[in-house]
Amino acid sequence: MPVMLRQIMLVIGALTLTACAQAAATPFPDTPPLEPLPPLSTPTPVGDAGAGAVAADAMATTTTLPPSDDLMLVEEGSIWGDIAPKSVIATGNGLFFAQNMMYRHTVTVYNRDRQPVATIPDTVDLSAFGINAAGSSYQGAPVEAVATSDGAFVYVSNYQMYGPGYGNAGGDTCERGGWDESFVYRITTDDFTIDQVIPVGAVPKYVALTPDDSTMLVTNWCSFDLSVIDTASLEETARIPLGRHPRGIAVTSDGASAYIAVMGSTDIAIVDLGTLQVRWIRGVGNNPRHLVLSPDDRYLYATLNGDDRVIRIDLETQQVLDRVSTGDAPRSMAISDDGLSLYVVNYESDTVTKLDALTMNVLQDVAVGRHPIGVTFDNVNRSVWVASYSGVITVLNERDPS
Repeated sequence: MPVMLRQIMLVIGALTLTACAQAAATPFPDTPPLEPLPPLSTPTPVGDAGAGAVAADAMATTTTLPPSDDLMLVEEGSIWGDIAPKSVIATGNGLFFAQNMMYRHTVTVYNRDRQPVATIPDTVDLSAFGINAAGSSYQGAPVEAVATSDGAFVYVSNYQMYGPGYGNAGGDTCERGGWDESFVYRITTDDFTIDQVIPVGAVPKYVALTPDDSTMLVTNWCSFDLSVIDTASLEETARIPLGRHPRGIAVTSDGASAYIAVMGSTDIAIVDLGTLQVRWIRGVGNNPRHLVLSPDDRYLYATLNGDDRVIRIDLETQQVLDRVSTGDAPRSMAISDDGLSLYVVNYESDTVTKLDALTMNVLQDVAVGRHPIGVTFDNVNRSVWVASYSGVITVLNERDPS
């Protein structure tokens, strides 16, 4: 059968729509009010969103794409609704997960057409997962997420828990203390259920996986440490002290090392994932927050919360090569599939900046929603999704400027 005909048949076979229920969550009453948002429309569910994306992925691999730094970001549309996204991630199989913190107590899921697929409440019965609990119903506060390499599961960290026995949560300015510990949820991407609840430290923030999905890393903001989780046994195999307010994580492509931004310092930790020994890149700048590695693991990029700068570090010399300004309060980053473009969201400037990842020159600034805080890059259609706390996700696509 000709290749093109086979591809067309794959696409037609994958585009089957089925029903998917949407569950609404009530915002926690003591959280600060957000801007009024329009109601979330009833989803047009995609029962097999992953299959459709797989077919699209297969077609995309037959096309040679131009370098991303030769392209221009163009806004494709926005997603509104009952959301307050702290982060957004692409799963790689056509789904996008937005984590809405305690402001909405939900994770919302979308497909590449920006259509809602599911709304997942963060309510769980801890005892059903073998966790000793005084009550039967607990809410979390979804912060960050990471998908497994096949897109089958998404792990979501919860800033804190709400329910009987949980009344001593840490906060953004916490010192080390006896704070409530929290959990990471695992969500399936076929039926959008929470099928695992994994204990970690106090105020878990960033979550990352090794390339083989065997080890999960979680930075515990108020425990001042890193949880190392065996994903097969769900056991925490180590808790590594790192210092005040660890946050961003970047894992090397061979899974041998992880870089950890310690935001209450000027340093980045290097954790050997075989020996669990820690080395340091010292004095990179004030309050490193988010980290991204180049595809070849040669360069490490970091946002500096205290300096309003983005830096590029040569990992062969461990020296800072570039220190650039992208806007007020650069927060999260994503890197393009070819490693040539870096996308930085600027919280107080309400923009996303596209940088040349090799020269660190600014290629483009694009206005997005109020207080952009999360960003992800979809390798298939080269779209950039920006999550803004004000209740909007902006979707941009890389296009040929000619």
